[in-house]
Amino acid sequence: MMRHGPQAGATAGIVLLHGRGGSAADILSLMDHAALPQIAAIAPEAPGNSWWPTSFLAPSAQMEPYVTRALAQVDQAIATLQSEGIPRSHIWLSGFSQGACLAAEAFARNGSGLAGLLAFSGGLIGTADAPGTPSEALYGHTPKRFDYAGKREGRVWLSVHERDPHIPLARLRETANSFIALGAMVETRIHPGAGHGLMQDDLAALRQFLNRS
Repeated sequence: MMRHGPQAGATAGIVLLHGRGGSAADILSLMDHAALPQIAAIAPEAPGNSWWPTSFLAPSAQMEPYVTRALAQVDQAIATLQSEGIPRSHIWLSGFSQGACLAAEAFARNGSGLAGLLAFSGGLIGTADAPGTPSEALYGHTPKRFDYAGKREGRVWLSVHERDPHIPLARLRETANSFIALGAMVETRIHPGAGHGLMQDDLAALRQFLNRS
């Protein structure tokens, strides 16, 4: 686990989760671009630089062992920030690609009381397989359930490219609807065209959200 920013006196904290093939150092570099010296950032690193070996749309039985292990790392990172005196209500979750999927799932399952979520090119993994057949809208995968309990009253930013090769728009919409149902204030940004990457709007949202903490 790597970190960026102060270990004492921070106004807020953020857990940053890298994408497949990325690293903690990669995702932490976002904080240099965001220029938020008062924010404490922590980045866990996945074994082999990948949180799971398949698409996040894969059946739950394939996903769950990896998701459980990854969620434990997120919980540990949140606990570290809290141990440094940052209230849970001032801690954000964020990530890119696989890391965005993990951040979204962590916020949905265990994010009660957190400030919110910024998920760049990601969506919810889901709690279980749902009835249904493979769907073109889900890139040939079957539907998932999104059975989350409690309230998530923080702010949520979800972004994806219109034709993202890894994140279907259908899953982005399911993710947004799930967080709205949990009580979150959700903003979505669909970048035009094809792509799978962070955009200037994403960085601006990161800066704007954390500056309000």
